[in-house]
Amino acid sequence: MSARSSALLALLLAGCNVFDPMMTQDKQKPYRPSDHWPDRIGMRAPPPGTVAAAAYQGDNLALGAAEDGRPVAKIPVEVTPELLQVGRKKFDVNCAVCHGLLGDGDSLVAKNMAQRPPPSLHQRVMLEDGHYYQVISSGFGIMPSYASALTVEERWAVVAYVRALQLSQRARLEQAPAEVRSKLESQQRELSR
Repeated sequence: MSARSSALLALLLAGCNVFDPMMTQDKQKPYRPSDHWPDRIGMRAPPPGTVAAAAYQGDNLALGAAEDGRPVAKIPVEVTPELLQVGRKKFDVNCAVCHGLLGDGDSLVAKNMAQRPPPSLHQRVMLEDGHYYQVISSGFGIMPSYASALTVEERWAVVAYVRALQLSQRARLEQAPAEVRSKLESQQRELSR
């Protein structure tokens, strides 16, 4: 074998897993016997007190869930003008790109999506507040999780703002406060001229 052939063979073998120490290291595979443990069971029981992540129901505020695991019906934090401002800011940055500034699913991104476009949030008024929170936290369909971008409080603020958007799009003029109603009526008169 020539030196060139040997070099080529060495190069080819280097790309294989033949020399990969991770492939040949000692390890335990689930459901296989083990010589390492006296009971010959490779799959070990978790240490006492360990709680499976899926079974964790501790901080319901952070989960958006009631004690029974179902989404909470109403937002569990006080809704204040400050909270709505935070919600609007975070919605505009994180959500409006796909769901539109009004939450109606009308955005440039939505119009150009090859897959299913994001839904109008106004058609989902019947869903619990906890459902929105869980979708923001975990994602849904092709929507990713925003848990790394939004704190627990910011996620609830977005939920509060989504509810405000939904209310604003279904509100009747008679429901507006007197000063707001008179301003809206004057704007409506101006537009109708």
